[in-house]
Amino acid sequence: MPIVVDVDVMLARRKMSVGVLADRVGITPANLAVLKNGRAKAVRFSTLAALCEVLDCQPGDLLRWEPGSSDEAATGRGSHPLADADEASRATMGA
Repeated sequence: MPIVVDVDVMLARRKMSVGVLADRVGITPANLAVLKNGRAKAVRFSTLAALCEVLDCQPGDLLRWEPGSSDEAATGRGSHPLADADEASRATMGA
């Protein structure tokens, strides 16, 4: 996925463990590990806000975009559902 999660960087800067962060944010260590390891498909804004509050940082300190850093781009999978819907509507409207 071209969105890279840098929670581990902020954890190191704050000298905080995954367990402590998970406890303070109110999520399980397993769910934090999924986010930290880049396997998450989504993150709630409330979770992102809690992470920023506990780590005293901005969302951009935790998330960044790296173009072309995904297998999805190579396989053609993972296109955005709204983009697919837009293409379908153009096809039916003759655009």
